[in-house]
Amino acid sequence: MKALFAALAGLIFGLGLLVSGMADPAKVLGFLDLAGAWDPSLALVMAGAIGVGSLGFALAGRRPRSLLGEAMQLPSRTQPVDRRLLLGSALFGVGWGIAGFCPGPSLVALGLGEPKALVFVLAMLLGMAIFEWRERRGRRSQQA
Repeated sequence: MKALFAALAGLIFGLGLLVSGMADPAKVLGFLDLAGAWDPSLALVMAGAIGVGSLGFALAGRRPRSLLGEAMQLPSRTQPVDRRLLLGSALFGVGWGIAGFCPGPSLVALGLGEPKALVFVLAMLLGMAIFEWRERRGRRSQQA
């Protein structure tokens, strides 16, 4: 049952990305092109997503369990804004600006057969693998 609801949520999310234009790199790059032919339409998408997300987090924060009976696992505010967070955010922004994709929309575009999405997803997976490798290496050196 949980897998069915997870698949349904993913389907709704993917459809939302398609309808909003977030899976179209040209639309995203038009939004990011502040000095050129700026397309502000994605700002409305983001504002709507922030509103819905804020409402969802507010309601979820009042519940000890999810609607499917799982324990609630909401993010905490204990994570400091540090060098790693800022560097990761900057890398995400640069990648988004160059490719016009971020992780969710890239998977939707990959499912639609977009060749650029394949390159982006492969690069994203490589970046994730490099990060994991460096994290493990750092943990081993701290233990030694």
